[in-house]
Amino acid sequence: MAKRRRLTAPDTTELEQLEAGFAAKPSISPFEASSSAPPIAQVAAEAATLGGMASVTDRVALAQDQGDAARWRDAQTAGLIAEKISLDQIDPDFIRRDRMVEDEEAMAELLESLRVHGLRTPIEVSRVGDSFGLISGYRRLEAFKRLSQSDARFIEIPAFVREAGTGQGAYVSMVEENELRSNLSPYERGRVAVLAAGQGVFASTEAAVDVLFAAASKAKRSKVRSFAMVHEALGDLLQHPVSLSEKAGLKLASALRDGAQTRLRQALAGAGPLDSKSEWGLLEAAIKGVPDAEKAKSRGGRPQQVQRLTPVVLPTGGTIQAEVTSGELRLRIRGREFSVDEAQKLIDQIGNHLG
Repeated sequence: MAKRRRLTAPDTTELEQLEAGFAAKPSISPFEASSSAPPIAQVAAEAATLGGMASVTDRVALAQDQGDAARWRDAQTAGLIAEKISLDQIDPDFIRRDRMVEDEEAMAELLESLRVHGLRTPIEVSRVGDSFGLISGYRRLEAFKRLSQSDARFIEIPAFVREAGTGQGAYVSMVEENELRSNLSPYERGRVAVLAAGQGVFASTEAAVDVLFAAASKAKRSKVRSFAMVHEALGDLLQHPVSLSEKAGLKLASALRDGAQTRLRQALAGAGPLDSKSEWGLLEAAIKGVPDAEKAKSRGGRPQQVQRLTPVVLPTGGTIQAEVTSGELRLRIRGREFSVDEAQKLIDQIGNHLG
C-alpha cells in the first residue's frame, strides 16, 4: 500500500514565485501584445480595491453619525430639544409667577386651539432632581391639565429643558415671555420684582427691575419701581391691584413717598368687599386727606433723592438693607423668618436706641 503524502500549504515566498512564473509564461494568444497579471493577483487586487472603498465609505458614515450625535447632545444641553414630560412631574409654582389674574376668555381660545392644532410652542422647564420646575408657559400647562381630564393625548406636554435654575435667568425668561405674549399690568411688573428680590434672587428690588426689564426705557423702569413700592406698602390689603391704571399707581406711589402709608392702610383695612372702582375711590379720598409734605423741592419738580446704604449680611443668614430719604429711614430685613414677638422686640430695641 502506497504511503500517503501529507500536503502543506505554500508560504508567502512560494506564492510570490508561482505568480512570477505565471507572469513570465508566454501568452497562448498571438494577439496579446503583453502578458497579463495572473488570475489570483487580479482577484486579490480587486478585493483590496473594493475593501479600501468600503472602509472609506464606512469611515465617512461613522464620522457623520458622530457629528450628528455631538450636535444633538449640544442642542439638548442648550435646551433646544423638546421632550414630552408628564404633567404630574412639573411644579407650576417652582418660581413666583408674575401673572396674577387669568383671562378666561383667552383661556377658552387657547383650549380650542390646542384641541385643533396641538401645541406649537413647547413650555420651558428646569430639571429639579427627578422632576421639573416650570419657568415659562403657565397658561399652556394649565390648559393641558384641563384637557387631560377628558383626552389622554394631553397627559404629557412638550417642553424645553433649560438650565435656568431658580436664579435670575428663570425670572427673566418668565417675564420676557409674558411681555411678548400679553403685556403684564403695571402692578404685576412691580410685584414680580419685589417677589424676586424677596427670594434673594436679586440684591434689591431696584436691581430686580434693572435686570428683569433691561430692555425697557429708563422712564418705564422708573414706573415699575413706583408700582413695586405700592405692592410693598399696600399689596396685602389691595383687593383689585391689577385694575390700577398707570396714572393711579403713580399717584399712590407719590402719596407713599409723602408719608401716606399709614392713612392708606387704615382706609383699606377698615373697608369691606369692594369693586375696583369703589376701592380706588376709597384710596383717592385717603390721598386727598394727606397734608402736603413739608420738604424742599428743587426747581423743575425733581423727585427726592434716595440714598441706599451698604447692605449688612447677617452671619446666620439674611441681609439688612436700608434707604435714607428726606426725613425718613427705611429698613428691610430679608432672608429671615420672624415671629410677631421677635419683630416687636426688634422694634422696641430700635426705639430704645433712638431714645
